[in-house]
Amino acid sequence: MDVQARTDGAVLVITLDRPKANAIDVRTSQALHAAFDRLRREPGLRVAILTGAGERFFSAGWDLKAAAEGEGIAADHGPGGFAGLTEFFDIGKPVIAAVNGLALGGGFELVLAADLVVAAERAEFALTEVTLGLVPDAGGLLRLPSRLPRPVAMEFLLTGRRISAAEAARWGLVNQVVPADRLMQAALALAHAICASAPLSVAAVLEIMRETEGTSVAEGYQIMRGGGLPAYQQMLTSDDAREGVRAFAERRPPRWTGR
Repeated sequence: MDVQARTDGAVLVITLDRPKANAIDVRTSQALHAAFDRLRREPGLRVAILTGAGERFFSAGWDLKAAAEGEGIAADHGPGGFAGLTEFFDIGKPVIAAVNGLALGGGFELVLAADLVVAAERAEFALTEVTLGLVPDAGGLLRLPSRLPRPVAMEFLLTGRRISAAEAARWGLVNQVVPADRLMQAALALAHAICASAPLSVAAVLEIMRETEGTSVAEGYQIMRGGGLPAYQQMLTSDDAREGVRAFAERRPPRWTGR
């Protein structure tokens, strides 16, 4: 199978497994989207970790072999866009990219679509599309400039230069850089820390950040106070919000119900 999924408690571990480079075609994008949609739909799942099989590649991006066999540049990759995640905006639960190796082209765009990133020391990142006569239109052109100073983003976008894991961490593109043999341990520790938080609060954080991204603080407040953010409104009136206060006062761990 191109995409494998297993659970570790409330964590869904998704592995892209397409030797040799974990490249992604339309069918793989649809399989990835199905896994991310499972995360969205199943109440018992709280976080996903996405990684690549093998030691060399997280993902080399678009499957150029499929392209050579007729898959069009503008092919429809399904409801989540390329790799099933780059245009899937309303999962409501966080995705952690555990980058085990090279994340090139669409593979880097897939990383940029995740909420958190843990990278092995050997990992490297690059948007290589311009070297192939293409552009990174699966989110790279939109997400990278919002996270980096414009000249830095332009260099990466216009040259396809590879970025080491250490450099990516310096630019704030990666949360943690760890030895390769500790990658999944680190990603799972981060996932379980999120699972200890209130699920409705996590959903509200994701919703507010998504809906206010690129706005001023004043505009962000207007959006939050406007009543149009359902996850935020549900959190405000939830049993979990009251439980958190009670647990703090009673000096005990909270018991979240997601209600």
